Amino acid sequence: MASFRETGVLSREELAGRLPPEGRLRQGACAVIECVEEIPCNPCENSCPFEAIHIGEEITSPPTLDFDRCTGCGTCLGVCPGLAIFLLDLSPGGGKARVTVPHELLPLPEVGEEVEVLSRAGEVLGPGQVVRVRKAGTTWLITVEVPEGWVWDARAVKVVSHG
Repeated sequence: MASFRETGVLSREELAGRLPPEGRLRQGACAVIECVEEIPCNPCENSCPFEAIHIGEEITSPPTLDFDRCTGCGTCLGVCPGLAIFLLDLSPGGGKARVTVPHELLPLPEVGEEVEVLSRAGEVLGPGQVVRVRKAGTTWLITVEVPEGWVWDARAVKVVSHG
């Protein structure tokens, strides 16, 4: 399999060890940090009020997340300049999940609106329902309800139409 350096898209295999256990997601929202680059960056670590994110001694180390300390507050999503942090939540049950994604495009989706849910590669997974829209700094955070099986892949939304 080609690496993200060749494809531009991280695979689940490349994220192994960075994804929370399914059991943790059934307890409620938890952040997923899909940042694997060794670059000098630490706003996520500095912003976490629960000290769940750690960079380590080298500021170029990719961040790690303590899944047990993460409350799913979403503070880190709004400060990540790479838009590489998401919230995953399997607690709704009934075959549904919620994914919160950073969103910096117009138009802004509205609560109750059906949007296209996109994968990491920008491929359409299918429709999802927007259940929450909130602002975190200069970034909007969109929470969309999706089929449970999409929780590991849904990473963006596309507004199809308003109204």
